[in-house]
Amino acid sequence: MSRRNKSKPSGGEAKNTAAVLTTDAFSNQLFRLGYGSQSPLESTEYPLTRMTGNYALLNSLYRDNWVVQNVVGIIPDDMTREWFTVTGPIGPNHLADLEQEQRRTSLRASINEGLRWGRLYGGAAGLIMIRGQEGMLDKPLDMDTILPGTFAGVYILDRWSGITPDMQLIYNGRGSMVPEYYSINAEDGNAVARVHHSRIIRFTGRELPLLERIAELYWGESEVEALYSDMVKHDNVAHNMAALTFRANLDTMEVQNLDQLFSVTSAEMQRRFWNTMQAQSVVRSNFGMQLVNKGDQITNTQYTFTGLQEVYDSMCMDLSGASRIPMTKLFGRSPAGMNATGESDLQNYYDYVDGLRESKLRPILEQLLPVLCMSALGTVPTGLDITFPPLWTPTAKEVSEIAKAKSESIVNAFQSGLLHADTAQKELKKLSDETGMFDSITDEEIAANKGKTYQDVTALRDPVMGLGYGDDINADPEPTI
Repeated sequence: MSRRNKSKPSGGEAKNTAAVLTTDAFSNQLFRLGYGSQSPLESTEYPLTRMTGNYALLNSLYRDNWVVQNVVGIIPDDMTREWFTVTGPIGPNHLADLEQEQRRTSLRASINEGLRWGRLYGGAAGLIMIRGQEGMLDKPLDMDTILPGTFAGVYILDRWSGITPDMQLIYNGRGSMVPEYYSINAEDGNAVARVHHSRIIRFTGRELPLLERIAELYWGESEVEALYSDMVKHDNVAHNMAALTFRANLDTMEVQNLDQLFSVTSAEMQRRFWNTMQAQSVVRSNFGMQLVNKGDQITNTQYTFTGLQEVYDSMCMDLSGASRIPMTKLFGRSPAGMNATGESDLQNYYDYVDGLRESKLRPILEQLLPVLCMSALGTVPTGLDITFPPLWTPTAKEVSEIAKAKSESIVNAFQSGLLHADTAQKELKKLSDETGMFDSITDEEIAANKGKTYQDVTALRDPVMGLGYGDDINADPEPTI
């Protein structure tokens, strides 16, 4: 008896039984379902896009999206809103000359523009223009060569409008490394001028690490790049909510044998049906009524949008966090379910802007202040400094509470013997700018109370004469009858 070969089927050639990879419902490439993954979060990636270099996209976003315009412009507006004051050994007339020089050259508007384009494109530059030095742009800016009235302002160029930094860095003397020279190019790409870094004011976006700064030609990152994904989510939610409003009230008409109407009837009958539907739509829109055949049924479906507002607010909050601008300023409203006024958010935001004024605006103004002084005064006084007025202005109630607390602290220290009378008066007078009180204390009064303690003042009062605390000790006693 022959042995049957079990490796081959009894009827011919062997069949190929190798496994074949197929794509079915258990496979999902986006969420990695069916690939052994335990979580859809494993499919999340963060590719390096460098969107800051996409000039056309940034322009399109800025021109078409009001949120992007607010993100770019709100912080520069707040940084320059209160501007700055010059302090030091300088008279009121010279301060007025400096302010007039700033207005003549539109300095505040130029700085605001530079900050804007620096935030949008990641980098911008301001060319310090001095009349008579057009042919000396490649030379360091010498303050002694600036004649009175020759400062012509700051000309702003963003990183895409013809200014390119060289790759060689140099220490600028203000704590940072900057390109030594910049090239200004015409529209055809040819170099027009080579400018020394001392004549250039830099405006950068978000700070980047060294290798990324090199990739961006020593500029920064666009503010739009950091919030692009959140902005896309916000816009899509807003557009979908707007589209859903068209379905808030939907009419449905049941027609008998509708499938047969489209399958077996003639083209003329179908055309007449569509004409009837269009006529009904016109009547409905104009008169609020609809005509149908007997037996046809019309139903009205109303949709509710419960929960959509919470979703939209969540997108707004994400965008607000990405831009570092509170919703009260970015969108002009307070988020639902949060504080009604947004004062705490504004206080935190103004603290952030104060930090930007110190880190970004102060170096710019300190670079320009000697130029302003030479053009307005003909000299640079020593000991000048720049101060920024506070952005957050307290209410009258808050001012009174602050004045009361500080005044009581000074009085308590004086009564406890920790301060002399003249020191206490000096401290009270210092509060005059903040509280609006105690500015009438004269230097003569302070000198008259030099070294006096609380006991020295109270010892001058004679209780036998009936003089209370605060009565004038030199006043004549009232005559007795």
